[in-house]
Amino acid sequence: MGRTREAGCVAAGVVIGAGACYCVYRLTWGRDENEKIWDDDDEDDEEESSDIVETRIENGKGAKANAGMGSEARLQGNSKVKAEVGMVLESGSVVKAEVHLGPQNGGGLEAKAKALFSTLKEQASAKAGRGARLGTISGNRTLAPSLPCPGGRGGGCHPTRSGARAGSRASGKTKGRTRGKSTRTPATAWPVRRGKFNFPYKIDDILGAPDLQKVLNILERSNDPFIQEIALVTLGNNAAYSFNQNAIRELGGLPIIAKLIKTKDLIIREKAYNALNNLSVNAENQGKIKTYISQVCDDTVICRVDSAVQMAGLRLLTNMTVTNHYQHLLSYSFPDFFALLFLGNYFTKIQIMKLIINFTENPAMTRELVSCKVPSELISLFNKEWDREILLNILTLFENINDNIKSEGLASSKKEFSRSSLFFLFKESGVCIKKIKALANHNDLVVKVKVLKVLTKL
Repeated sequence: MGRTREAGCVAAGVVIGAGACYCVYRLTWGRDENEKIWDDDDEDDEEESSDIVETRIENGKGAKANAGMGSEARLQGNSKVKAEVGMVLESGSVVKAEVHLGPQNGGGLEAKAKALFSTLKEQASAKAGRGARLGTISGNRTLAPSLPCPGGRGGGCHPTRSGARAGSRASGKTKGRTRGKSTRTPATAWPVRRGKFNFPYKIDDILGAPDLQKVLNILERSNDPFIQEIALVTLGNNAAYSFNQNAIRELGGLPIIAKLIKTKDLIIREKAYNALNNLSVNAENQGKIKTYISQVCDDTVICRVDSAVQMAGLRLLTNMTVTNHYQHLLSYSFPDFFALLFLGNYFTKIQIMKLIINFTENPAMTRELVSCKVPSELISLFNKEWDREILLNILTLFENINDNIKSEGLASSKKEFSRSSLFFLFKESGVCIKKIKALANHNDLVVKVKVLKVLTKL
């Protein structure tokens, strides 16, 4: 039994030595391979454990073949072996290795194990002396020096694991792959139209007179388009409230806003139009804005068709012509309005018709309106393919003009108007009347009622 017992002890020593070598290898190998990063997840830990178990089983099987089943049973019953290897990097290069062996039978085996671990300790110390990596093996999260601190778009710093292994779960890489050090440039803030000045208010804040004065001062002094845009939007939102419409006028804000309709920046011009549009709801403000109405009209007509600037200008002109006081200032642009009515898209057509309807409700503007030249294609707006809003607006326009022609006695003066005039298209050609009669069978009941009302006035 002595020889069997000795073989069992040798087998145990082999298992302990193999396990210790594997642990030291796993803990120190990554420090020489600076370009490799190991996956750090639970599945890898399970694989490592299974690899150790498989190694021990294979070595154990070799020992069983030489020593027999009896020696293995005796080893398990009489000896308990525990091997713990801990390595902690302190001060960048100091490595401590502690090995605790439980009580064993046989002093020779203990001496051999101590000699083996002394050799391994010296090798590990030599390797660790070449240089330590940033961080510790314990896996504490630190900020990588190449990554930005909070403030970039997306928020937060980008933590990285600073030990010998970095987690693939955070990087999004598939299991089992190794990758080199990241060559991506550091994340930067999202590029925006931003100035150095931080605007003190939100664009939807409802401000009092002192704050409105501050916004007007900022708008007047700033040349930064970003600041100008925010200030104009803030003023436009506040101008939607009647108490602020008066306040902005009393603070001298109308000339400051109107000055920006001359800018070449289309965004700034659009926001200026929107702010003036909200302010023009107030009758006293209209008296101030009338100074700029001709320039707004000219810019609106010549700018790109269907653009946001054109729509903002048309809305402002529509508000300014709700009353009869300033309509005469735009009479020279009637041909341009009818051209836009034909060329514009659906929304431009709607806005232009609202503007022209304002003129048709003022009998004093009838002669100038019906004498202007219009494209003959305008008659296509009476086709039943158009939706309800288009048809109702064009029928209203025709109805108002027809009523004004009768009230102003212009029917007897038809020789004054050319064949390309609105008068000839609506009254003399007869094509318009035929189109309206065809709409009497329209599927929309509201359109049908409107058509019948127009036909009864002919």
